[in-house]
Amino acid sequence: MAGIDETLWNEGVSPSDYACGKDGYQGAVLEQYKLCVEMADRVSSRRNLTNTFFLTLNTAVVATLAAVFPGEVRQPRPVWVVLSGLLILLTQCLVWWVMMRSYRQLNAAKYAVIGALERRLPAFAYSDGEWGALGEGRDWRRYVPLTYAEQWVPLTFGTAYVMGCLAVVL
Repeated sequence: MAGIDETLWNEGVSPSDYACGKDGYQGAVLEQYKLCVEMADRVSSRRNLTNTFFLTLNTAVVATLAAVFPGEVRQPRPVWVVLSGLLILLTQCLVWWVMMRSYRQLNAAKYAVIGALERRLPAFAYSDGEWGALGEGRDWRRYVPLTYAEQWVPLTFGTAYVMGCLAVVL
């Protein structure tokens, strides 16, 4: 997030604007930092809940299809019914993927702000410390970011739905 320092800091507010001077200013920066970390954590929690919802929904769809059509898949079914079902399932997979992408982008922005706030604090706990210790997600032997795995799950379900539809229609 290039240029975040230009948009993050309020040039109209300085340590001299606080009754306690620099200590009050640093306290305010620390409180904003805590708030940003809490909000990033909440976005991650919402993201996990969203993943759980869609994973449960898709698992239920697959289980229902397996229960309703336990035998021969090639029994005649109207093509428009199969294609309509496929369209609905692919749409919800797309929505799932877009939501995960949105959460990933939102958290990336939040962590950029957290990193900028850390430059005004004594330690770079997240931006350089933790993320650096994890190799910034570049080495899969040290750390595999969840975003890499979660972006493939909707695609996997979508591919399975297309293959299942082809098995029924063809």
